[in-house]
Amino acid sequence: MKLGWNLTWFILVIVAFLVPLIIRSNDYFLSIFILCAIYVILASSLRTIASTGQICVGIMAFTGIGAYTSVLLMMKLHWHIWATLPLAGLTSMAIASIIAYPSVRVRGIYFSMVTLFFVQVIQAILMEWKSMTGGSMGILNVPSIGIISIFGLNIDFGHPLPYSYFVLVITVISLLFLYRIDHSRLGTTMASIEQGELLSKSVGINTVGLKVASFCIGSFFAGVAGCLYAHHLRVLVPSSFGLFPSIYILIDMVAGGRKKFIGPIIGAIILTIIPQLFSSFAQYQPFFYVAALYVVLYTLPGGLADLPTLIKSRLSKMRERRMANN
Repeated sequence: MKLGWNLTWFILVIVAFLVPLIIRSNDYFLSIFILCAIYVILASSLRTIASTGQICVGIMAFTGIGAYTSVLLMMKLHWHIWATLPLAGLTSMAIASIIAYPSVRVRGIYFSMVTLFFVQVIQAILMEWKSMTGGSMGILNVPSIGIISIFGLNIDFGHPLPYSYFVLVITVISLLFLYRIDHSRLGTTMASIEQGELLSKSVGINTVGLKVASFCIGSFFAGVAGCLYAHHLRVLVPSSFGLFPSIYILIDMVAGGRKKFIGPIIGAIILTIIPQLFSSFAQYQPFFYVAALYVVLYTLPGGLADLPTLIKSRLSKMRERRMANN
């Protein structure tokens, strides 16, 4: 079973690396591919936070922190992407650690309300700190990550095709890290907190510490995603990191199925591609996400990740009926 899953993941990674080559002549499709990879990181990082039973509705606050950190360091101090990328994640994690300890002590809807308030605060700061962030007009002409020398070969990652591979590599590394956490003793302990926090405390598990850890880990990768997002779109505006974008990422995770690691990945890809293909109806995007969430939860309570299991079950029942009729 484990060998089968490893083979499946290997095939999926190979397919992912072939996709940019197939669509390389269409910059718009490459842009959608890059957005899919970035949202996969965001949805998966949100799942890590949710693994301890914390539903964060302000994940884009940490994405915005990472995005502005990377861009400001690059534009004002002329730092390289190899410095700004990890610092984007570390800055998000540092701020998350400050608010995490008092926040994780409240549970359920109260924790969600705290994160909702935080994303609104961050958006307000980005809009009001005009000398640094450009205010509501944002930062225009964000520089690309430029030319990077890899094994003596200079590659200009300012072009869509090379940048899509840069984002894909960071996404794969991020997912590998999150996967290892999810399938480690730490991940199992985190999951036990959601199942029964009081029981976990009674056997000596530091539930507050693990909640803070999951919150900080998820925030780190959200900051990394923010860095990738900023240098892809080449423009930063505070509205990109508000409440509605945060809710869209939450829907990606829930619709995909947060109980399985692959769930948020599926949700992020499908719910990113479909709205982008119908961009002329962008004003109806909120209705699309709500409708998609309702349909998925009504037909697949476990999310889109349970679709193969459902199909297999239906086929098995059909086979049994045929055998019974014969």
